[in-house]
Amino acid sequence: MALAGHRVRGAKSGPDFIDPRFHQAATGRASVNLDAWAMRPARLRALAAGPGLLVAEGAMGLFDGAPPDGRGSSADLAAALGLPVLLIVDAGRMSQSVLPLVAGFAGHDRRISVGGVILNRVGSARHERILRHALSPLPVPVLGAIPRLDDLHLPSRHLGLLQAGETDALDAFIDRAATICAAHVDLGAILTLAKPMAPAPTRPLSPPPARTIALADDIAFSFSYPHLLDDWQAAGAEIRRFSPLRNDPVPPADLVFLPGGYPELHAARLSLADVFLNSLRNAAQQADIYGECGGYMVLGEGLVDADGTRHAMAGLLPLETSFADTRLHLGYRRVSAAGGSFPGTWAAHEFHYSTALSERGPRLFQAEDAEGNRLEPMGLIRGRVSGSYAHLIDRFSSP
Repeated sequence: MALAGHRVRGAKSGPDFIDPRFHQAATGRASVNLDAWAMRPARLRALAAGPGLLVAEGAMGLFDGAPPDGRGSSADLAAALGLPVLLIVDAGRMSQSVLPLVAGFAGHDRRISVGGVILNRVGSARHERILRHALSPLPVPVLGAIPRLDDLHLPSRHLGLLQAGETDALDAFIDRAATICAAHVDLGAILTLAKPMAPAPTRPLSPPPARTIALADDIAFSFSYPHLLDDWQAAGAEIRRFSPLRNDPVPPADLVFLPGGYPELHAARLSLADVFLNSLRNAAQQADIYGECGGYMVLGEGLVDADGTRHAMAGLLPLETSFADTRLHLGYRRVSAAGGSFPGTWAAHEFHYSTALSERGPRLFQAEDAEGNRLEPMGLIRGRVSGSYAHLIDRFSSP
C-alpha cells in the first residue's frame, strides 16, 4: 500500500535545525520541533495539532534526554502526546540478540506503547528470517525489514547532515528512499497505528521582541526556530528577511536578528560583505541587534577559521571566536537576562564546536545546565547589541 494521497506532516523531537528541513523536502509541508524538555505541555500539543498524519522523528535513543534522568526524551514526547512508537532497530550486526533489545525497549516505560519494529540494515533474506523468528515471541509486530544499502546515505559535517538546501540530488534520494520503504515496509500496518490526538489548546505565544524584525536568512544563518517566528508574526510583528552572504543591506527594522548557522564556513566571504557589515554597524545606532551562536560570532571583532586565518567581523561586541581550536559545547541551558532583546528566563540549548578566545565586558545571561548547576555567565551585551552561544527555544516553564 502506497502513502500516495495521505497528507503527512513531519516533526522532530528535541532541538534540531537541520532534520526538519529534510522533513519539509520529503512532505512538502513545514516541520516543527517538539521539545519535551524546553516546551510547555500546551505548546507541544498546539504545535503537534493539525490535519493529516504526524510523523515525529526521535533524537538519539528512545529514552535519551537531558541528564541526569533523561527528561525530554522521545519517550517523554510520545507519552505527552499519546503517540505510538515505531522502533527502528539497526540489526546490521546482530541476530538473536534483537529479542532482548526490543523486549527491553517495549517494556521499559509503561507510559508508552511500542506499536511495531522496523529492522534496518538487514544483510540478506536469511538474516531477515533469523531476526523475525527471534522476535516472534514478542507481542510487538515486525512491520518492515530494510536491506543494507551502503549507497543510501547523506553527507555530514560537524553539526550533522549537510543542510537540505546544500544536498545534491535530494529529490532523487527521497524518491529512492520512498521506493525502498514501499517495497520493504508494511505501510498499511503503520497507518493503522495512528490515532487522533486530543484537541489542541489555544497556542501559547512568545511575545515578539520588536514590531519589525530584520532576519538574516541564508545557508550561513539558517538556524532559526519556526515556532518562534510564527509566534511573532501571529502577534503582529513583521519579519523582513535578508541574506548577508548576498551582501544585502540590513532592512530597516526595530530589531536585527542574526541566528545561528555556519558563518565559520563562510568567514572570508562575510568579512568582504561590506554592504551588509556597514549597514549592520549603522543599524546599531537606531535598532536593537541580537546574535545567536553563529550570529553571535559575526557580531564579534574577529573569527578564526579552521585553517587558522582570522577574518574581521562586525566589531559590535568585544568578542574573538575560533573554529581552529574546536571543542564540543552541547546541552540544554536555562538562561536569564535582565536586559537585551530577550529578557526573562528561557529554555535554550548549546551546540557548537567553535570557542570564544576572548569575551570582554558585561555578560548577557546568567545560565544553568539541565541539572540546575550554575554555569559561567553566557554572552555579551553592549548598548543595544547583545548575543550569546545559546539558542532560545521557549519561555522557561518548571517541570
